[in-house]
Amino acid sequence: MARRSEHTLEQIRDMVLSAAEAIVSQHGIEALTVRKIAMDIGYTVGSIYMVFANMNDLEMHIKGRVLDELADSLRDCKGCESPQAEIQVMADHYLEFARQHVNRWRMIFDADGNQSLPAWYLEKIDALFDLAAQPLHRLMPERSHEDVTLATRALWSGVHGVCLLSLNGSLGRAGAQQAGVTLALLVDSFICGWQQPAPRLSPQSVTPP
Repeated sequence: MARRSEHTLEQIRDMVLSAAEAIVSQHGIEALTVRKIAMDIGYTVGSIYMVFANMNDLEMHIKGRVLDELADSLRDCKGCESPQAEIQVMADHYLEFARQHVNRWRMIFDADGNQSLPAWYLEKIDALFDLAAQPLHRLMPERSHEDVTLATRALWSGVHGVCLLSLNGSLGRAGAQQAGVTLALLVDSFICGWQQPAPRLSPQSVTPP
């Protein structure tokens, strides 16, 4: 192993991120401490703060790497025979990713509501949704960008919910085992409904609050 003096700041940064990801993967976000990371990479706590502003900054970059990995997994779904098939494969990949990387996956959604997210991180989230929106747009090209964006957020909120309930055991033993079947039903039902013409409400049909 290289001596400390032989590592650049960029190398130390990568070492910190790799060690932190390993800790989260094995023990969960609760086990992540700067002292534990420093011990694992053979550096001092102060060295970590040379490459990350604070613990929140470090955690945000770990989440960013998870988002990148998730996006790469969804990109592998391209080339399906139809947009609906691609959406289904994406949902299946999302479930499989959550199962394989459960602690890091949960970490993405372990957010402080009072904490403002940096612009670079929000761009990663938007890029992930844009990726998921592409097959929906191909399925219904006449729909507006705003409609497709809302539909994508709605669908993936449902997909995420199935994954979360499955991993929590809230679907019961049978539900956890058949999470993929549940996802297939969700995707099929959503797309069938979304392809129907949107109802137009007349002013008389709207009940005032």
